[in-house]
Amino acid sequence: MNRQLHIFTNGFVRENPLLVLNIGLCSSLGVTTSIFNGLGMGMSMTFVLVMSEIVISIFRKHIPSSIRLPVFIIIIAAFTTIVQLVLQAYVPSLYDALGVFLPLIVVNCIIMGRVESFASKNSVGNSILDAFGMGIGYTLVLVIISLIREFFGGGTLMAGTAAKIDVIPEAYRIGMLNSAPGGFIVFGFLGAAVQFFKKRKEER
Repeated sequence: MNRQLHIFTNGFVRENPLLVLNIGLCSSLGVTTSIFNGLGMGMSMTFVLVMSEIVISIFRKHIPSSIRLPVFIIIIAAFTTIVQLVLQAYVPSLYDALGVFLPLIVVNCIIMGRVESFASKNSVGNSILDAFGMGIGYTLVLVIISLIREFFGGGTLMAGTAAKIDVIPEAYRIGMLNSAPGGFIVFGFLGAAVQFFKKRKEER
């Protein structure tokens, strides 16, 4: 039981794909200008990661090592296409907002890294726990970055939805946070905070 809990919570902080492993940064900084976009990207990634790990874990003993990477990419691409079609049909505003970053899920380092290092070597049950843990950790970071950038940079909450709220007058907004450098700045502060608390914990 302790091992399963460790696997599930591993992606929250200890091996958070963004703040600790520093992978998948391009899409995370590209879409986190609003909570709606960040949450949508996180849920899309989590779905593809969970389904890919399940399928690869099931067939891990039957995939020849010489062609494992092409097979992994085909599986990931299939679930990414499902996400694209569903969003295009039912949430077109999110589909348009995510843009090119949605199809790029296929080559996202987070998914490729987990299916290669974990799903291809572990049971289905553990792979599901790993995928959900990594997906939740990834989504939480996206939402936090999105919240900071949208609130202080755009002066709104839930932009892109019917529940949009204007909270900061335009004259007091930090417009730079809506740009790529602003995303790196917010990410840098979050990464530094995580490292600070990890160091404090190790010292204790």
